[in-house]
Amino acid sequence: MYHNSTQRKHWTFAKEDEITKLRIEANKKFKSRVLSSGKVVDLHTFLLESHEELKICRYYEKRLLEFCAVFKPTMPKSVVGTASMYFKRFYMNNSVMEYHPRIIMLTCAYLACKVDEFNVSSIQFVGNLRDSPSAQEKTPEQIGRA
Repeated sequence: MYHNSTQRKHWTFAKEDEITKLRIEANKKFKSRVLSSGKVVDLHTFLLESHEELKICRYYEKRLLEFCAVFKPTMPKSVVGTASMYFKRFYMNNSVMEYHPRIIMLTCAYLACKVDEFNVSSIQFVGNLRDSPSAQEKTPEQIGRA
């Protein structure tokens, strides 16, 4: 069954180079869309290279794990793993220049809670974002724009 699955076809890689190529391709695709729109003239000033995007992704992967570690009620390991995989998979085919990693990080965490049947309401989830009321006010704005 696994040998014929979409999991094997789309998400199993023989070499790390295949993943790197996907990230480079996503970066190039976004850059070409921006160039064709005529909004950015100087690529080197405004657009990131794929290795720079990877550094940003790694930073937000750590932030995701930190967020999950302090989440109340305690998030099961399966939910943390699912959220992490969703985040990594998303940025194999998309650019951080197009989708802000903080919004995607939170989306992946919330989606993982739902998929793994870790029953958390949206109010509970938002309450875990920050203790300060100003940070909680910003979150619905960000989620609404996404």
